[in-house]
Amino acid sequence: MTVVFALITLTGLFIIEFFYFRVADHFNIIDKPNHRSSHNTVTIRGGGIIFTLAALIFFFTFGLQYPYFILGLFLISLISFLDDIFTLNNKVRLGIHLLSVILIFYQWQLFSLSWYWIPVALIFVIGTINAYNFMDGINGITGGYSLLAIATLFYINEQVISFTSSDLLITVGLSLLVFNFFNFRKKAKCFAGDVGSVSIAFIVVFLMGQLVIQTQNFNYILLLLFYGLDAVTTIVFRVIRKENIFEAHRSHFYQFLSNEKKWPHLVVVSIYILIQLIINTLLILLVGKDSLTALFLIVMSGIVFLVVRFTTEGKERLIKSVTNE
Repeated sequence: MTVVFALITLTGLFIIEFFYFRVADHFNIIDKPNHRSSHNTVTIRGGGIIFTLAALIFFFTFGLQYPYFILGLFLISLISFLDDIFTLNNKVRLGIHLLSVILIFYQWQLFSLSWYWIPVALIFVIGTINAYNFMDGINGITGGYSLLAIATLFYINEQVISFTSSDLLITVGLSLLVFNFFNFRKKAKCFAGDVGSVSIAFIVVFLMGQLVIQTQNFNYILLLLFYGLDAVTTIVFRVIRKENIFEAHRSHFYQFLSNEKKWPHLVVVSIYILIQLIINTLLILLVGKDSLTALFLIVMSGIVFLVVRFTTEGKERLIKSVTNE
């Protein structure tokens, strides 16, 4: 992709996002704050639709590459967008999610590989999409964290091993820049919505899957380690407290820092991005394919994260059952 074409694409994505704001405002596609929210003003919901639209721009501009992935992305984004507006039946939503996962498996040519790739990939895909959805709770976190993931994948693709289309990475990266322009701020103009968090998770999953399958190096899942630590430890603590893990909540560590400690959203997000950047750098420069080093990094990161959570939140909050958070 040339610089000129990238600038044209960036401009086009800004125009598309502005047009979506007009449509969302007209049809009242907004997010109203409630007791679980980390914001207190009415804000446009679904701005993350730009991620799927960027992928479609790539598809029709660069030779119709990865058709099964694009179809899966379109379907899962469409059902998530409709769910943002109408709250659809769970069976319908889960059915489309499953179909999209099958399409991404087909794009990876997963069914031609050893059988054990399928359950591993299923856990990875579903786990990542759910983690992204759970973690999308404050300004900048989905856009900022995803931009780091895409930038790191672009570096790997250009400097370490070529595993995907750089044009796809650039186009998605440009859409994240546009979204962050409106979301990575004290008072966000828009939120990603389910369509945004689910679609960018689906894109990142597809790219990471390509990388892992080509290199057969599972260590690359560490590119999402800090998200994983927050999501997994929060689920564990909720299970210990005998809470329904499928009910909405605000028990994540980033929510504690934002809601209870009153840290500015962008400060919290910047900390998450910085820590993940350090992990990504260690992964590329030191860990590589060394499984023991990767395991050591995961264990040490987990221990430090748990110590920080217990120190800042306290054992009472994390372990003891509470009625309302």
